[in-house]
Amino acid sequence: MFRSVLATLYRWKSRVVDEIGQTTAEYALVIVGAAALGALLLTWATKTDAIGDLFKIVLDQVKKLAK
Repeated sequence: MFRSVLATLYRWKSRVVDEIGQTTAEYALVIVGAAALGALLLTWATKTDAIGDLFKIVLDQVKKLAK
């Protein structure tokens, strides 16, 4: 009986450890995906001058509110 309990605990421990590694890999993939998406967005924004236009719109709105 003691051996069967130890065997059960060992199987449970190995499953938990495997799931922890899987979770870490999933987080890594999410981070890589977010970085790739950020790089694409940054590339698009710099080529279309969207950031400059957005900044101009915000400053114009601030100037209107300040008057």
